[in-house]
Amino acid sequence: MKEFLETGKISGTHGVRGMVRIQPWCDSNEFLCSFKTLYLKSGRELKVEKMQPHGTVVIAKLGGVDSIEAAEELRGSVISIKRSDVKLEDGRYFVDDIIGCKVYNIENNELLGEVCDVSSTGANDVWHIKTENGVHLIPKIDEIVKKVDIVAERIDISVMKGLFGDED
Repeated sequence: MKEFLETGKISGTHGVRGMVRIQPWCDSNEFLCSFKTLYLKSGRELKVEKMQPHGTVVIAKLGGVDSIEAAEELRGSVISIKRSDVKLEDGRYFVDDIIGCKVYNIENNELLGEVCDVSSTGANDVWHIKTENGVHLIPKIDEIVKKVDIVAERIDISVMKGLFGDED
């Protein structure tokens, strides 16, 4: 499993004192605001001095970023959190951990494909399952997704009519 998990992108500056706007890639702005340290791909640590939700983004004051010029240099940077800084509730997992999992039909143990992407519709996530016949979209709902085993990289689903383009 990855040590660092991408959780957002610095999309711009906010004001003239070095604050940045972050577009979060997590369940909520509040989740992102709970971290004291963020990381760049370069390995640079960014100590959080202040962070708060602001509409659909998060406004952050990061240590060592004290001018609009310094904040502008970070524009476009992907930010990550350290996996060890997070404790998820049972039954919750990171998108990074879902990508690459094999998907099986729970009724007959048939390998259907592999999760290649996840998108959010607001109501529920949609898992993109790559198969021999292309990519199929599967809603992440209890009626379909029966078991997720991140350690074994295995997902068992109940195959409903039409999910994989079948007519039967």
